[in-house]
Amino acid sequence: MKHRLIYLVPFVMSMALPVAMAAEGGATKDEAVSMVKKGVAYIKSQPHEKAYADFSDKDNKTWHSKDLYLVVYAMDGTVRAHGANAKMIGKNLIELKDVDGKAFVKERVELAKSHNSFWQDYKFTNPETKKIEPKAMYCERLDDSVVCGGIYK
Repeated sequence: MKHRLIYLVPFVMSMALPVAMAAEGGATKDEAVSMVKKGVAYIKSQPHEKAYADFSDKDNKTWHSKDLYLVVYAMDGTVRAHGANAKMIGKNLIELKDVDGKAFVKERVELAKSHNSFWQDYKFTNPETKKIEPKAMYCERLDDSVVCGGIYK
């Protein structure tokens, strides 16, 4: 019986983690993937500038859920949409580094050149807590851009 419990405890804990994250108000990995896929489809169906404006509008609840929002970069690192900070739109952030010195935008663009979709880890300010926290960003390449949405860990 003890041997069975050894295997059961990690399984139960792994099942509880996504529920706990949702209870704390943070988005889940599945929600990030879903929003990015929905965002990619939206860009394909709308004039790009309209889609980018909608993603960047903090009052648009379709593109903002909990601490989840979309960011779109051109392949040179220029921000096309930013759900947490519209002041970033039009700025080239290719050299932007997180608190650990990781050039995460440069890395993101490089990953997008060789992968249609990927996850990326770095640290960023959570718009809900205003604290720098570990973040996992899910991204998909779309033509000459990369569309991303992430979760705080």
